[in-house]
Amino acid sequence: VQLQASGGGLVQAGGSLRLSCAGSGLSVYGLGWFRQAPGKERGFVASINRSGSTTNYADSVKGRFTISRDNAKNTLTLQMDNLKPEDTAVYYCAATTRPIVSNWRTSFDYWGQGTQVTVSS
Repeated sequence: VQLQASGGGLVQAGGSLRLSCAGSGLSVYGLGWFRQAPGKERGFVASINRSGSTTNYADSVKGRFTISRDNAKNTLTLQMDNLKPEDTAVYYCAATTRPIVSNWRTSFDYWGQGTQVTVSS
């Protein structure tokens, strides 16, 4: 599956952005968002299972970010509110064929190209 992420940009601290990821046949995959800041490893942000009934978040984004999916439209969304400068990174969407979605980067099989999010203080 090919994943296409979009929606990144420049925003002031406290602002919001909405990231989207599109791809054909997404309903059969568990999905997730990861991010990579300069000089750091790519880290887990959020995940959602195939039906959308189970979500998981990194502690650093809990209460501020919301992951959701629309299987009819083959889209994945990450709503990011109350953004902080430390959220600045390239954000990647990813898909896994595993029935249980984990937060391990290596468990994801397909990756989008990334979209830059920059939060100014």
